[in-house]
Amino acid sequence: MSAQFSSASVTADDLLVLLAVARSGRYTTAARQLGVTHTTVARRIEALELALGARAIVRGSSGWRLTPLGERAAAAAEGVEAALARLDGDDADVSGVIRLSATDGFSAFIAAPAMAALRRRHPGISLQIVAQTRQASPHRSGVDLEVVVGRPEVRRAQAFRLADYVLGLYASREYLAAAGEPRELADLDGAPLVYFIESMLQVDVLDDARHEVPAMVDAVTSTNVFVHVEATRAGAGFGLLPAFLADREPDLVRVLPELIGPRLPYWLVAPTDVYRLPLVTAYLDALRDRLEEVRPALLGTSGAQVTAT
Repeated sequence: MSAQFSSASVTADDLLVLLAVARSGRYTTAARQLGVTHTTVARRIEALELALGARAIVRGSSGWRLTPLGERAAAAAEGVEAALARLDGDDADVSGVIRLSATDGFSAFIAAPAMAALRRRHPGISLQIVAQTRQASPHRSGVDLEVVVGRPEVRRAQAFRLADYVLGLYASREYLAAAGEPRELADLDGAPLVYFIESMLQVDVLDDARHEVPAMVDAVTSTNVFVHVEATRAGAGFGLLPAFLADREPDLVRVLPELIGPRLPYWLVAPTDVYRLPLVTAYLDALRDRLEEVRPALLGTSGAQVTAT
């Protein structure tokens, strides 16, 4: 089929259905959000693809994703959505679903509490979090916002730096009592390390942080930072952990802070049109408030004084 189409044959309703499917990755979820049936969503997508003259979405391993033509149509749908939001006026209650991809630590310590605070003012807003540690995706179908570690290289999107956080080297008090506390880097030669799985690590700045302790030996490795924290608490070795998580654990002690403390940046990525949506604007304001509240914890200067809620 040809990808040429007349805009007169594409309806705003069909575009908005496509946008809901792209954000959720599921017909059933999109139907629930739109207040229609699964069959209606399928019929709308079929009608849109007929008008477009080609496929707008294809099934992927994690749900439906946009084709290049579908990305163009979704961008037009975001314009329709933004225009409708402006018609509602600034005083209208903000509602809708935001889908966020972010690291485990950011999701739990920053993203979720920010949404909890926002929902006290706008209970019609909800947040879906896909927790993962990766580079910014070149295809953002099914996701409104991405938070990644390290400066991303993106196209058809806008990125800006949110905040920095610090990694520190930690061990349990019990482990240090048995193994001794290191006094210099040489004391860590051959010592067990708890960190990410190197062969699966796709984030350069996290990989660079591992190079600060090159003579250590991997003991427990995982793609999940909360596994790092718990393994370190259990005495598996020294954990290279975010200070904002480790400092909250009274049985963990930071070692060699003057020598080991890489500072890493969080970046936010989203299509330009997404930033203009009222619900996204409201959530970004809540994120900024939360980041300001926990900034000392992110930089490892507040001890265990800042809680996660």
